[in-house]
Amino acid sequence: MKKILITGAGSYIGTSFEKYINLNYPDDYSVDTVDMLDGSWREKDFSGYDCVFHVAGIAHADVGNVSDETRALYYKVNTDLTVETAKKAKESSVAQFIFMSSAIVYGDSAPIGKNKTIKKDTSPEPSNFYGDSKMQAENGILPLQDEAFRVVVLRPPMIYGQGSRGNYPVLSKFARKLPIFPYVKNERSMLYVENLCEFVRLMVDNNESGIFHPQNAEYSNTSELVKMIAEARGKKILLVKGFAWALKLMSRMTGLINKAFGNMSYDMTISEYKDNYRIFDLKDSIKRTEKDI
Repeated sequence: MKKILITGAGSYIGTSFEKYINLNYPDDYSVDTVDMLDGSWREKDFSGYDCVFHVAGIAHADVGNVSDETRALYYKVNTDLTVETAKKAKESSVAQFIFMSSAIVYGDSAPIGKNKTIKKDTSPEPSNFYGDSKMQAENGILPLQDEAFRVVVLRPPMIYGQGSRGNYPVLSKFARKLPIFPYVKNERSMLYVENLCEFVRLMVDNNESGIFHPQNAEYSNTSELVKMIAEARGKKILLVKGFAWALKLMSRMTGLINKAFGNMSYDMTISEYKDNYRIFDLKDSIKRTEKDI
């Protein structure tokens, strides 16, 4: 039985992973969690764990309107805390450290009508302090790797599932409340949380190291996604063309428009893995996400 320590109590990904493992693989893995909100975690004995899965971090910032103190906090939590935790794991002879980074290291989504496809040779270019804090964390932990300490960096796109935060709950609310929704042609990578949990399990099982870009097997279109959510809730929603120009104008006033309707996808080739982690397709994942909302 492999022992996994999740560093970051109460996080969506951490709690989802623990639930997934306990439900599907209770006899194969032992999962513990430590709270990182105060300094007491430094007294925690990391020895004896096969893997530390580091999920503690700050996300979903309004990056255009924050104080210097808030910016500093992002680097303190997303960068400094990550590096300190990785060093403690290595000093405790933990074999593997898995870090939840993000596609945000590649910058913002392309605006409506523009394409942005991330490929194997695409260099990270953070566009704000949130992305840079994740990038600096990667830069701090990857050099720690050696034969006895393997580092995994995950750069997932938007993660969704029951209880998720960010853009998905907003789209779900629209799908449940609106009779019509604008149709905009776009392409986005997404990752269902249970597919992510299976991917992390495989990282542990195969004692992997390196940088990975897991995503669903299908790209998403925001408008079609809203329609799919509505159908999962037993509703009908009409997609109406002709609103792209209005959304382009609105995107100049708020970055939320391009977050929802802009383009940002991973080339599928960089998300392939030797074992199947995409246990749910897009349609089934939406049904599972909406089932108990």
